[in-house]
Amino acid sequence: MGKLCIGWQGSRVLAKILLAEDDLLVAEAIVDALCSENHTVEAVVSGEEAADRLKLYDYDLVILDWGLPGQTGIQVLRNYRSRGGHLPVLMLTGKNQEESRVEGLDSGADDYLCKPFSLRELSARVRSLLRRPEKIVSGDLRVGPLSIYPGKLKVLRDGEEIALLAKEMAVLEFLARHRGQAYTVDDLLNKVWHSESDSTEDAVRQCIARLRKKIDKGPDSIIKTMRNAGYMVE
Repeated sequence: MGKLCIGWQGSRVLAKILLAEDDLLVAEAIVDALCSENHTVEAVVSGEEAADRLKLYDYDLVILDWGLPGQTGIQVLRNYRSRGGHLPVLMLTGKNQEESRVEGLDSGADDYLCKPFSLRELSARVRSLLRRPEKIVSGDLRVGPLSIYPGKLKVLRDGEEIALLAKEMAVLEFLARHRGQAYTVDDLLNKVWHSESDSTEDAVRQCIARLRKKIDKGPDSIIKTMRNAGYMVE
């Protein structure tokens, strides 16, 4: 299938979604529904294609049909999670038995939708998954002179520890894990902030400013401002 759609022209894309569904009519309906909500959707029809794309490209959400040809959706999911893949995954299936739902969730699915389903419900599930704060991924990070230890909530610059607030640490870790990608203030609000008390654009900008003061030495910042694109760690 290899279908690609982009959110309505002139509107900011909300999320990049990989859809793996071999029923072409179902896939077309899902693509149209999600594109109408300004998401980018890449659709494939086999487990092998889904697995390859997850290795090569970045997404915000994955929608996997259980019964894909070749590798099944559940096999793709298990292999993806075993490699440390942390994106939210919505499973689609005609299996309505409790055992199947439990198997899907235990294999790493974040949500589960039984066929037939309404496109309104699918859209609501997608919105819910995209609102969730990104899962914490284990593993230390190295960015230029910075050594980042998320599990210990510790950052070193050239061996010297830097005291960061929890939100500053979360922003730095998120940008470091997505090196080379720019994120707007709204993106960071959706992906890092999840408490109502501080979820404002000004809170993001102030956090970035504090981070720069703490981690930078000299005029060149580790966190770059990309014109008309947002913030990025190279």
